[in-house]
This record gives sequence, structure tokens and C-alpha cells, in this order.
Amino acid sequence: QVQLVESGGGLVQPGGSLRLSCVASGNIFSINAMGWYRQAPGKQRELVAAFTSGGSTNYADSVKGRFTISRDNTKNTVYLQMNSLKPEDTAVYYCNALLLLTGRSPVYDYWGQGTQVTVSS
Repeated sequence: QVQLVESGGGLVQPGGSLRLSCVASGNIFSINAMGWYRQAPGKQRELVAAFTSGGSTNYADSVKGRFTISRDNTKNTVYLQMNSLKPEDTAVYYCNALLLLTGRSPVYDYWGQGTQVTVSS
């Protein structure tokens, strides 16, 4: 079974920082793409930052210059360093990965369970 497990969420004051981690585990052949989405109450889930299948990175305009996505391919782990946090960054943050389970399998879309980030004074 494949699992994505996030960690690192919590409560932080405006201007503060948090670092999220997501580990993909299980019978994984390769990871095509991996990144972070978020969903605030009453809003749709949106892309925050991600590595594409080509290895480039995409960021939401609202987080450019403040958030940085990185990864450790040896550990199937992706990180999200969040600096200068704002109250509007409050949301549940979800890890997402597009995975191949074998060399001939289709690409499967997996999601983590989410981690809450609350930015408040």
C-alpha cells in the first residue's frame, strides 16, 4: 500500500515560519510529480507548490518569494518551507504525488491526509 504522510503543521504567529514534510512510502516504482495543495474553509483546494514531471517547480502567485519547495529523492520526501506566513495562509495543507507502481503501470494520483496550518496572533 502506498501512503503519503504529512507532518509539520501547527499554529504560528503572522510573520513566522513552518516547515512541512511529506514522505511517500510503500511499493513505489517512481514518482512523476509531487507537491503541496491547500484548502481553506469554504474555498476550493488550490496548488501551493509542486515539482512537475519535468523536474521544474510551480508556485502559486500568492506564495512566491515566501515559500520554497524542496525534495530528497533518496527518501521519497518533499518539503515546504513557509516563511513570512500570513493569516490568509491558514488552511489544511495536502501532499499530492503522481506515482508509478511498476515500470508499466499507469500513473496513480495519491493524497495525504492533510495537516492543519493556522496563522494567527
